[in-house]
Order: sequence, then structure tokens, then C-alpha cells
Amino acid sequence: MKITGKTALVLGASRGIGLAIARILADHGVRLALPWFDWPESTTAMAEEFADHQHLVLPVDLRSPDQVAGLMTAISEWSGGLDILINNIERGGMPILHGSYHREVNRQQWQLEQETTLHAKWLVFDQALPLLRHSREAVVVNISSIAGQVGRTGPAGLLFNDGYAAANRGVSLLTETWARIGAPNIRVNELMLGLIDSRHGPGTRGWDLLSAGQREELLTHTLLGRTGTLEEVARAVLFLVRDADFLTGAILRMDGGYVLGGELPPKMPGGIL
Repeated sequence: MKITGKTALVLGASRGIGLAIARILADHGVRLALPWFDWPESTTAMAEEFADHQHLVLPVDLRSPDQVAGLMTAISEWSGGLDILINNIERGGMPILHGSYHREVNRQQWQLEQETTLHAKWLVFDQALPLLRHSREAVVVNISSIAGQVGRTGPAGLLFNDGYAAANRGVSLLTETWARIGAPNIRVNELMLGLIDSRHGPGTRGWDLLSAGQREELLTHTLLGRTGTLEEVARAVLFLVRDADFLTGAILRMDGGYVLGGELPPKMPGGIL
């Protein structure tokens, strides 16, 4: 897919992974719609970086049907259509930070995770679909977490709580459903992330709360022995958008081998034959 001159809606672009994705798409000539909601300091820096008239930066609560509808109207009036949706919105509470769900604050956190990590993704796709259908060639990339596979088990159980894991399991179901709905002109794929810098890795409050031994256990469980970088995630998204023309309904797991880690194949026995 030739992406120069295309229009992309990138969620969560005020910081971290979303910002890295916005930058790499802009570097390849993509016009960006960048909604923001919180993180005021990061939002100000993002707005200044993408102040060019080619890009659209505006406040939107992506949990609100009316505000999402207004976002799509603004994109239509500004660009005339939408070719790329980077569905990168989530809210994850780490057990090492939030503790037990028996407390009221954590019941609220559970609901916030469902509304943001899962429902907001659905809401944005649902309302973006008419614009995406008008594109001759469109692509959606859902950003998710391996929490949907491993849940609150193993070393990552300190970073992935039950609500976050359940929401991410739901994202994978949506990816496959949307690929069917969008075919043949809209490709829908998912990038499932493991421990990434600024997301469940260095640069987060939860990572700083872990002991040195707990961090080492997480890295030992990861076959490549390290966390992923924002630039690596951005390049993977670029691949899914620009180069994966025959890929839809796929879940690309980018976790450095965390899901496979922790279990080594035993030595092959001699046998009796």
C-alpha cells in the first residue's frame, strides 16, 4: 500500500508508542488526525510537534459516542476521508501498583479498563468504518497486549491484572470479526505487544516498583532477554500498514519470546528402539 498522502487516525499519540507510530507515519508522508484527552504536558508537546497545517490535533474523549462521532465529522471535513486507523488506546492497572481488586478504587479501575482498552477501540472502529469503506484501500491496526494470552500468571502477573487481560482477549476477537467485516478493501490486523519501554517496561511506575529480582525474572522469561523499544513497535506498525498487503485478520505477537519463555524443551531421550 502506498501511504504517502494517505490520512491516518492515530490514537494515543501524545506519548510513548502512539507518538512513535505518529512520527514514523508522518516521516512517510501520511497526514495525521491526533485526538487527545489527558496527559496535558505530553499533549502540549505533541501539538507543538505536529502543528503543521497538514495534521489535525483536537481534544476527544474516545469513550464518548458523541465525541467520537464529532471526531469522524472533523476528519471528513478536514481530509475528505480516512485510510488508516491505528487503534492504540488502553488503560491498564498493574497489580504491583494498584494491588487487590477488593478495594473500591480498583473496581473503578476495572471498569475504566473495559471502557478504554476494549469498548473505546470498538466505538472508534464502528464510527470510522463508513470513512474507511470510502477508501479504495484501507488498513486498521489494533494494538493489544500479551496479557490477553497469559493473563495474571507467571512473572508478568505483577504487571497484568485480570481486567486488563480480559479486555485484551476481547481485542483479538474483534480483530478477526472486523477483518471479515472489512474485506476485501479494509485490512484489519493486530499487533500484540509484550514488555515494551514505556508500556509494561522501563519508564513506567510499575516497572520502578518491581524489585531487581522481579525485573530479572521478567527478562529471563523473555527469550531475547530484554524489553522492546518504541522504534521497534513503530516499524512493525509501518510493516502492517505499508507492506502487508496480503495480511488480514492476523495477530502478530511482538513480545521478544515472552509467551514462549520459561519452558525449555527437555533433552531428547535415547529411546528403546
